[in-house]
Order: sequence, then structure tokens, then C-alpha cells
Amino acid sequence: MSADERWTGGEMLAVAGSLQVHDGDVAVVGLGLPQMAALLAQRTHAPAARLLLEIGVFEPMPTEPSAGIADPRMWRGATAFGTTLEVLGVMAHGGRVSLGLLGALQVDQWGSFNTTEVETDGRRRRFRGSGGGNDISSNAGRIVIVMTHQARKFAETLTFLTSPGRQVGGRSRADLGLPGEGTCAVVTDRCVIALDDHGATLESVHPGEHPDAVLADTPIPLAVPDGGPKETPAPTAAQLAFIRNELDPNGWYTG
Repeated sequence: MSADERWTGGEMLAVAGSLQVHDGDVAVVGLGLPQMAALLAQRTHAPAARLLLEIGVFEPMPTEPSAGIADPRMWRGATAFGTTLEVLGVMAHGGRVSLGLLGALQVDQWGSFNTTEVETDGRRRRFRGSGGGNDISSNAGRIVIVMTHQARKFAETLTFLTSPGRQVGGRSRADLGLPGEGTCAVVTDRCVIALDDHGATLESVHPGEHPDAVLADTPIPLAVPDGGPKETPAPTAAQLAFIRNELDPNGWYTG
């Protein structure tokens, strides 16, 4: 449960993530909470946002819960079915994707992230790797990372660099020949961290969270605005109704 008992941490995360989606965005959306955030944005303040799934699904409008992007229930209402090559190649590499909304295992202060390997108690664990994450983070106009807030998920040096952020090894995206802004925000169930070419800033903390506690659990260089971070807007009744009644009534992602 979140710091505010009126909603879960997952619901708060979906709402805060949805606010990063602009009306008119063409967004490639990752599995789980990123898809919850994108669909919620589309149902509320960004009806003209167009969603893409890396497996080749264009503009789905699902009307019931799905167990991920490979679940045909997620494809309902799609305007076209293509291939991964068309989404990651024609759309992402072609400069036609304005937003990548993705999850991560680990992120650094420049928004580079790891979805490949982590080390816990001296043991290395391997995960699915990039999928389309590297293509998206390398080519989309901007990237928003959506993930739960745990200290181990933030690192000044990543265990494995899967996807580039605003800088890699002290080199800018321009130096690396990469288009777009890179990662502009990391949204967690406790806060929103904004990123620019100067590094990471604690932009806002969610209702019920204290900035000092969030900072203590975020072990990367993290600036604080003059006057302190803002408070993230609380979920509205309409947003919670969409999540609970339509997008995730079983609580698979937000419960």
C-alpha cells in the first residue's frame, strides 16, 4: 500500500506516469505499468496519443485487461498489425516516435538504464535484456522510465548498460550520434525525477511522501529545486475509476 491509503502505490505510479504523456504523442509502450500509464493518459488528458507495441501493433484501444503486450486482448481496436521491424525500424529508427514509455531494473543519474542483469548478495541474475528498449531509447524523441522505487534500482554505475540515456560514459547523445533528448523523467511510486543535460532533479514527491525519505532511498546524485520539490497531483476519482473498473480491475499491475 502507498503512503496514502486512498490508493495503492501502483495506482499512484500509473497516474504520475500518465501525466508524462502528451496529447498527440506517438508512443512505444512497454509491458505492465508503462502500458497502464499510457492507456490512462489516452482515456483522460491525451486522447490523441497514439500507442505502438514493439511486436507490430499500431494504435490498440483495449477494452479489457490484458496480461502484457503479447496478449491479444491488448491488441483490440488496433488500426494495423505489422511486425517488429515496422515499429522499431520504420517508426523508431525513422524518427517517428516522440515517446518511449519503458520499465527498468536499474537506472543512473543520466537516465541510462539496465534491463539485462543485476547483482544481489554477490549473485548475478540475468533477465530478458533489451527487447526493443535499446532501439527505443536510442531513437525516440524522449524517454520516460516507469518503475517502483527501491534503493537498489538506482546506481551511479549500472551493473549492465542496456539502453542509453542523456549521457553514456561522460559523452553526450550528440557525441554518440543519437537523436532525441534521451530520458527526461523517471517516475516511481514515490516521486518524479526530472532529467536534463545537467543531471537529475527531484521534481516532485507523491502525496504522503517526505522529500528527505525519498532522497535517502535514491542513491544517485540528485538535485533539489530551490524551495523543495513540488507535490505530485493526487489521483482523481475519475483516474482511479478508469484503473479499477477498466484498465486493471484484477490489480495485476497496480494492486
